[in-house]
This record gives sequence, C-alpha cells and structure tokens, in this order.
Amino acid sequence: MNDSSRSRRRMTGAERREQLIQIGRALFAEKGFDGTSVEEIAASAKVSKPVVYEHFGGKEGIYAVVIDREMQRLLTLVTQALSASHALVKLERAALALLQYIEESSEGFRILVRDSHAASGTGTFASLISDIASQVEDVLADEFKERGYDPNLAPMYAQMLVGMTALTGQWWLDVRKPRREEVAAHLVNLSWNGLTGLDPNPQLTAATRGLVLAPPADARTARPTERELKESEKARERELKEQEKAQREQEKLQRDQEKLQRDQEKARERELKEQEKTRERELKEQQKKLQREQEKAQRDQEKARERELKEQEKTRERELKEQEKVQRDQERLQRDQEKARERQARRAAKGGPQQGDADSA
Repeated sequence: MNDSSRSRRRMTGAERREQLIQIGRALFAEKGFDGTSVEEIAASAKVSKPVVYEHFGGKEGIYAVVIDREMQRLLTLVTQALSASHALVKLERAALALLQYIEESSEGFRILVRDSHAASGTGTFASLISDIASQVEDVLADEFKERGYDPNLAPMYAQMLVGMTALTGQWWLDVRKPRREEVAAHLVNLSWNGLTGLDPNPQLTAATRGLVLAPPADARTARPTERELKESEKARERELKEQEKAQREQEKLQRDQEKLQRDQEKARERELKEQEKTRERELKEQQKKLQREQEKAQRDQEKARERELKEQEKTRERELKEQEKVQRDQERLQRDQEKARERQARRAAKGGPQQGDADSA
C-alpha cells in the first residue's frame, strides 16, 4: 500500500491513538506541556478537538502515556546494563545506557527533564532517577561490604553517582561532544577512580566497548501499558459523562423551551382575556352612556311636555278669563241697556222727556 492509499484509508482507533501520541510527544519535546495545546495536537493530526478528547480526555492523557513510555524505555535499558556481573562493568554500562537513550530518544529525554531537574527531588525525572538509584544502591551495598565500607551509606552514594550521571546526560543532550562511549569512559573514570586517581586516558573495558543495549519493544507495536489502559478507560468515562451532560443540557433546554412556550401561551391567553374584559368594559360604558343619554332625553321630553301642558293650561286659563271678562262685559252692557230702556219707558210714561233726560239721551 502506497502513501496515498494509506492516507485515504480511515485510521483504526489504535492507529489514531498512536498518531496522537507521536504528535503529542514531538510537541511536548519542542514546547513543553504548558506550551502545547489540544488545538495544536488536533491540527497536526488533522482531526477535530473532540477526537483528542475522545481518545485521551485532553493533553494530560497523552502526556501521561508519553511519560510512562519514556520512563519504561530508560528503565529497561538501565536494568539491562546492571545485569552484568562485575561492578565496574555495571557502572560502565549504566552510564552508556543513559547516553544511548539520550542519543536515540532525544525528544523523550527532553520531555522527562524539561519541567524537573535531576537534583530537585521532585518531578517525573527525579522520580525516575530515584528508581535507578535504588537499583544502583544494591550494587554499591555489595561492593561496600567487600571493601569494608559501611553499607548503610550505599543509598547516599547511589544518589551521588546517579545524579552526576544524569546531570552529565542533560549537558551532553545539547553539545553531543565527545561521542557517547568517550563520555561514558570519563564518567566512570571520575566515579570509579576519584579525582586523585583519574586516568589521563580513560577507556571502557572490553566487556562494554561497542555495546549497544537492546531497546524495549517498539511502543507502536507493544501492547498498551496499564497506564494507557487506565487513561483509555478514563477517556471513555469522560466521553460518556460529556454525552450524558450534553443530553441533560439538551433535555433542560427542551424543558426550558416548552416552559417558555407555555408561558407565552399563558401570556397570550391573559392578553386575550384582558382585551375581552376591556371590550366588555368599553361596551358596558357605551351602553351605560347611551342609556343615560336616552334617560336624559326622555326626562327632557317629559319636562318639555310638562312645560307644554302647563303653557296650554295657562293659555286655557287665560282664554277662560278672557271669555269670562267678555261675558261680564256683555252682561254689564246688557244691564246697562236694560236700565236705559227702563229709563226711557219711565220718561215716556211721564209725558215727555225732561231736560235732564233729553241730555242724557
């Protein structure tokens, strides 16, 4: 399968996981843990951030796997070196093992020592050095017994010896000169012979010269470590929790939307009821106003009729009074006429009218 066919083929979960580990390893070596982001890892792998979270739960998971692999690789090399029978050969091979690891796994060594110092007593590299010192301690204790030294001092000398070697390795990581076997020879010269007995031209013994320790099985083909399995399980648990959380949030959002919809419907119902009440009030007010106007008009009509009746009554009374006055006048005129006729009759009866009567007539 060529590269183009491989790039088109979808990676399996294990392949994707290994890809993310290798990319993370390179970025951690270049920028450190704090300087590396999930976004950078995802971009370098040409995947989305959720893919990284799905496999490792974040950059912490990748970093833990990388640290575990590098520590196991270095410990395996040192353990092989300390399996030699002679103490001098053990010392030579242990120094050579560290330098070989630095030369072959420079990125891994940079990750181990970037945020911790071998002499600080803390951090991943310090704990690794302590593990190696524990193995060297047993070798030194046997040598001290044979030479009459106090074996209880072996732990302190082991820390001195391993610390010196580790710090030299950190220095050699950047300079790379001289070559590793020569550096190992000088390390052993100082630690084995001491300053007063330094060999001007130190060399490794024949049992160590040209030795290349077999590295542990390639992490790419090795079975997942316990840490990796735990991290994978944690990643799956985190993914499930995130899914459950997202589902709960979605359900809550749906409930909130339904509640909002119900509230809106209630608000509309209240608004319609208020509008209906307002219309009813307005209609009642209009009806009351119309009724009041009708009642007022009716009262005004009744008052007008009453006034009209009173005026008619007054008119009739005036007419009656006028009639009665006319009648009285007529009766008075009639009486006057009768009186006049009576006077004329009396004068006629007396024989002629008298002067006064004539004047009156």
